[in-house]
Amino acid sequence: MALHERGGALQTNTKARRPYIFTDVSYASQTTREIIMKRSATVQWRGGIKDGIGKISTQTGALKDVPYGFASRFENGAGTSPEELIGAAHAGCFTMAFAMMLTQHELTAESIETKATVTLEADSDGYSINHCHLEMTAKIPGASMETFTNLSTAAKNGCPVSKLISGHAQVTLDAKLLP
Repeated sequence: MALHERGGALQTNTKARRPYIFTDVSYASQTTREIIMKRSATVQWRGGIKDGIGKISTQTGALKDVPYGFASRFENGAGTSPEELIGAAHAGCFTMAFAMMLTQHELTAESIETKATVTLEADSDGYSINHCHLEMTAKIPGASMETFTNLSTAAKNGCPVSKLISGHAQVTLDAKLLP
């Protein structure tokens, strides 16, 4: 993390590449922070494409030796798939971005539920992920429909995973505000 505190003020490392900036409203006065993170995941694979099996683990240990293979990816077999993990990452990132924007508008969600559906299709080059659809339902006391729509669209367009995916695939959103 490239965050430095000097004399009570937070300074950021200006040499960093395109930092993710957010306003931390937990301080009495709003403070801009820079977050630079690198996360990793590892995979072990044994065997051929159809009879082989892989294990996915993450740096934090949230995933540890989670199995995946041809059957879990293409035949709904046991285990996970890269598309499922991309969907989890996208739903998580979008939801956090939306919660941050709510906080910046002095709103707090009672609940937010997001589902991301990632579509993998055969094409002339093999396979491509061509679409990720977000479905979000939220209960936010005091939020107008206009604010809800504006912030959910901004979160869809602004979350880092949406930015990554939208360079190659269509990202769509259905958002529903509960009473």
